[in-house]
Amino acid sequence: MGETRLLAGIEAGGTKFVCGVAPASGGPSLATRTMPTRDPEATFADVAAFFAEASARHGPIAAAGIGSFGPLGVDPRAADYGRILHTPKPGWAGADLLGRVRAMLGVPAGIDTDVNAAALAEAAAAGRPLASLAYVTVGTGIGVGLVLEGRPVHGLGHPEGGHMLIRRHPAQADFAGICPFHGDCLEGLASGPAVLAAWGAQGDRLPPDHDFWTVEADYLAQLCANLVFTVAPERIILGGGVMSGGALIEPIRRRTHELLGGYIAQLDGHAAVTRLITPPACVEPSGLVGAYLLASRTMTDMSVMT
Repeated sequence: MGETRLLAGIEAGGTKFVCGVAPASGGPSLATRTMPTRDPEATFADVAAFFAEASARHGPIAAAGIGSFGPLGVDPRAADYGRILHTPKPGWAGADLLGRVRAMLGVPAGIDTDVNAAALAEAAAAGRPLASLAYVTVGTGIGVGLVLEGRPVHGLGHPEGGHMLIRRHPAQADFAGICPFHGDCLEGLASGPAVLAAWGAQGDRLPPDHDFWTVEADYLAQLCANLVFTVAPERIILGGGVMSGGALIEPIRRRTHELLGGYIAQLDGHAAVTRLITPPACVEPSGLVGAYLLASRTMTDMSVMT
């Protein structure tokens, strides 16, 4: 029997990297490892050690995929393709993620944002073909990935839905928001650090009758309604640390239905909104599964070119 050819996946987050290997023929991860995001040199030393160990144990790596935090250069024609752009994370501005992985593993590699990668994974896990899907992660920041007709959305860079301008809730009239660029954009009001700054604790530590639940649901419902009005996704996936535990999803669904105001005929009842707004379906981390899909597409593209 020949060796199993592997896909290498990297979900590169601002707080942690999740690395894994999976069979190129399909299937779940054979090995994974989560490591803290330190400076690029230290982090990629950890990444290289994992893949060397995994390859020695499970087989050669055929292609790699990276779903990365941003902002990220996603235009293959541009000089900054595969690089982290203007980020406040120390040491990471200009970091060449794609170049490092290609040099480290010596295989073709593809890259996109972590949320676009997650959107690809969730679209594949939906159980039926979806023309459009939005993946939202609510954690240290707020990211929005979009997949239309099976392809992640790019244009002038990549979507930055987390910096959408929204209506401030009256309960936060005196909260300026924490985004260093926009103050009270969605991320500045509703991300994990914003919740801590506004309420003095993370949401899962606040009682059920606390204003946080109504306010946070309102902000994220505004995002969902705006996504419906602008890109009309068939599914909106809500993930990330702030969404963990599941207590927010029903208030978000109810508030989204209110904000739509009966304008979208296909979403005229709670059952329809429940089908629209869901938690992640992937068993493994969506960003890691999406990284495998990026690796597989890269491998397919290379075989077509040759």
